[in-house]
Amino acid sequence: MKIKLAFAVNQTNEFEERHFGDTYKFLIYESENDSFNLVSEQINIYKNLPHGTKNKGDSITELLKKHEINVLISMQFGRNLTIVNKSFIPVAVSHNTPDEVIKIIKKQIHWIEDELNNNTSDYSLFTINSGIMKSKIEE
Repeated sequence: MKIKLAFAVNQTNEFEERHFGDTYKFLIYESENDSFNLVSEQINIYKNLPHGTKNKGDSITELLKKHEINVLISMQFGRNLTIVNKSFIPVAVSHNTPDEVIKIIKKQIHWIEDELNNNTSDYSLFTINSGIMKSKIEE
């Protein structure tokens, strides 16, 4: 199954403890058959919109839909989580680099594939440390 993921990173391509929508840029990866390939970078042109507003959530959602993203990867998500989980699977991580996160996601990708296969909206939040935890998002 082909999956496209947006990693929310800073200028040095590391995750930071900030909300997905406040990140500097998104690294767009494509995953298929146990391989992850960086396909593009997208500067977050909506970073400076007012924090937590519906306009910001909707704008970032539309931007990432154009890239056919399925999964959002970030250290944190804010109140717009209830907007973005309508279109994307949110994954909260505790590691600093995409390489560290990719190693763990490769072992747990079946959970994400299952979520994509069984739902078309209102995706659960996945939290990844050394393993993975799935939780329902309340409005």
